[in-house]
Amino acid sequence: MRSILITGGAGFIGVNAASRFAAAGWRVAVLDNLSRRGAADNLDWLREQAEVGFHRVDVRDAPAVAGVVAAERPDVVLHLAGQVAVTTSVADPREDFEINALGTFNVLEAVRSEQPRAFVVNASTNKVYGKLEELGIELRDGRYAYAGLPEGVDEHRGLDFHSPYGCSKGVADQYTIDYARIYGMRTVTFRQSCIYGPRQFGIEDQGWVAWFTIAAVMGRPVSIFGDGRQVRDVLHVDDLVRAYAAAIERADEVSGQAFNIGGGPTNTLSLLDLLGELESFNGRPLEHSMHDWRPGDQPVFVCDVRKADRLLGWSPAINVREGVRSLFTWVSDNRHYFS
Repeated sequence: MRSILITGGAGFIGVNAASRFAAAGWRVAVLDNLSRRGAADNLDWLREQAEVGFHRVDVRDAPAVAGVVAAERPDVVLHLAGQVAVTTSVADPREDFEINALGTFNVLEAVRSEQPRAFVVNASTNKVYGKLEELGIELRDGRYAYAGLPEGVDEHRGLDFHSPYGCSKGVADQYTIDYARIYGMRTVTFRQSCIYGPRQFGIEDQGWVAWFTIAAVMGRPVSIFGDGRQVRDVLHVDDLVRAYAAAIERADEVSGQAFNIGGGPTNTLSLLDLLGELESFNGRPLEHSMHDWRPGDQPVFVCDVRKADRLLGWSPAINVREGVRSLFTWVSDNRHYFS
């Protein structure tokens, strides 16, 4: 039986991944400090779905992380633990660095010392590309778009960390790649775009698709930072977990590489688009107010996912309207979490 250790495994992506791998016959262990809102509820739900091991550990605690890796001896480490909000990183850059940069270093070192043949999948972010101000951006049909990149941003784009969050995740991204080069470890880093889906307890500063959806269902107002025409490619968590599985099956071939993983040009939303979708599902307006742009915000980010298609045999399967409707249904059926 193959085994997987998922750091941040009680988070939104973590429990979805853990549930899918357990259903596929893997032995699953979860490492999480349960600090994020909803994590304890997610862990309870996960334990109802499958038998999983659990370690209440913070990735900043290097000896504890190494102890978990030594005890579990996983074939795969899926590293999802992290500080996830740009605004939080600006308010407390030291904590952001310690969780994202040092925490990832601790995971890599634990694997190097205790289980060096494990395959490490690191969850990075599109924020490692910075604001992409050098790209031509135009207003097209009421949404921002790249003037000359119909397929989106590919992995050859230069890195340009912007915001403490971009810096800390960028450090983790590059350490992950370099440990394959220098130490011969098997690693891959996924530069993920906006992920959404069930069991996501979105907040205003992160997880905007879920945050807006929860507000729509619960009848609460939302704030829009910027003009609402900024665009992201969005990806349903089920498609993301399929990408993890595809990389794991090709670990030797893709080790040491980075992949842009998102909805791609066929699955994009502006903030105003999402408002319109939710209002149509809900049958009533979603109250909102407009505010200044936040630091490091990109007017548009869309992943070029052709490398993942070529090397992983993966592409998004869940279209954005179908995916947002499924999230809306999940929130509607689970209002007790948000009351």
